[in-house]
Amino acid sequence: MNKPQQALHTVFKAACASAAVFGLVAASVAHAADAGNGKVLSESHNCAACHGPNLNKPVSPEYPKLAGQHADYVYWALRQYQMGNGNPHMGRNNAIMQAQVQSLSQSDMKDIAAYVESLKGDLVQKK
Repeated sequence: MNKPQQALHTVFKAACASAAVFGLVAASVAHAADAGNGKVLSESHNCAACHGPNLNKPVSPEYPKLAGQHADYVYWALRQYQMGNGNPHMGRNNAIMQAQVQSLSQSDMKDIAAYVESLKGDLVQKK
């Protein structure tokens, strides 16, 4: 292959890779989170049983306050519980939470995360 053809081939491969990455990113942000559906899911999965009323008064100090937490953090925490398997590099290991999230889709988890973020909470941001 001569130099111009090699350069064109390299540019073509880079363009294809860029298009693939763009497609994956676009697909992952295509779902606009629905806090209303998140509330319904939160109630049907009985999140308040551990995290307390309005997800802000946990029944035990070992459970976190969720109300007001950033949606992206909540989403990734839920995904990590779903991946679980006791591998600290691949997920979070908590049998209760792993059981709670197994039936949720990624859209469901984004909805729950949006709902959690919409709640007034006692979380404190350090400045």
